[in-house]
Amino acid sequence: MKSSPKFLLVAALLTAAFAGTASAAPAEVATIGQPAPDFFLTDLHGEMHKLSDYRGKTVVLEWHNPDCPIVHKHYDSDNLPKLQRTATADGVIWLLINSGAPGKEGADYTPAELKAWLKKYHAAPTAYLRDPAGKVGRLYAAKTTPHMFVITADGTLVYDGAIDSIRSANVDDVPKAENYVTAALAAVKAGRPVEKAAMQPYGCSVKY
Repeated sequence: MKSSPKFLLVAALLTAAFAGTASAAPAEVATIGQPAPDFFLTDLHGEMHKLSDYRGKTVVLEWHNPDCPIVHKHYDSDNLPKLQRTATADGVIWLLINSGAPGKEGADYTPAELKAWLKKYHAAPTAYLRDPAGKVGRLYAAKTTPHMFVITADGTLVYDGAIDSIRSANVDDVPKAENYVTAALAAVKAGRPVEKAAMQPYGCSVKY
């Protein structure tokens, strides 16, 4: 018995609906305007840090690779260390995250070497976290070093992207650039929406 065109159309629509339902619940990933996915990682002192433990405070996530030329642009110029010092003095939690896999560029520094690196550049993060399996990096779709995220006190992700507007490795470009993270933190502090909430990150690829 042949099926009618009407029956075939209904069947196709039902199949599409069920397929859409099955794919409508992807794994949790960081999304602007949504709660930032929780995670926990260990710092250079062996202490555990869980994102949700910082609820009530603004949090900045900065993906880091100490061997990346673009990272050096922002540390040689004191751009990122200065922003870290200013932000943390204002009560912001600043978490550096290294998602490099073992054996990849910038991933195999010892805790002592990383502490010395941070001291050399007068960096002032709240903690430096290791993510060798890349789980947190993929959760946030971190693409570059640096790649910056700003999370409000209620746990909402409000900024995802570049540190600033000039995509180069030239230190001389730092003072000419618009700093998106500075602007995002100022907006959060003032209770305003972040005007430029998603800006294409630039830098070295995260070495998963």
